[in-house]
Amino acid sequence: GTGYNRIMPFEELHHSADWCIYVWSDSLIGLFTDSAIGMIALTGVRLVEKPRVEHMFIATAPDAESLLVSFLSELTYYIEQQRQAFDQFDMSLDLVDNQQYQLSVSLHGAPILSIEKVIKAVTYHNLQIRETARGYEVEIVFDV
Repeated sequence: GTGYNRIMPFEELHHSADWCIYVWSDSLIGLFTDSAIGMIALTGVRLVEKPRVEHMFIATAPDAESLLVSFLSELTYYIEQQRQAFDQFDMSLDLVDNQQYQLSVSLHGAPILSIEKVIKAVTYHNLQIRETARGYEVEIVFDV
């Protein structure tokens, strides 16, 4: 009567191990920018005023979804390993050789003053960039 089940030696625990954001924009490049802003906002990060930092990020991928994960993963790397986050993104998104998406981003930010929650990983769970009447939309799931 203890509730211990000898046939199935585990039980599912419901906990908030992931966060999901829904992002929409009138352009693909806007979707990338807004996804980054949304993800960083989720962490509750606060930046110091100075010094400002700047980094370049360039990546290519066969599809926009892979590129988005690569870009957001780079941002989580800076948060986790460098203790830096970004509040401004100057980016260009191109199609090269008709099959590779190329993203070039100038990341502008600062060292982190405080952070409420760290995102461990950007996942491919249900990740699909959809074209809609008003532009583009995506749902992004993060492991936290």
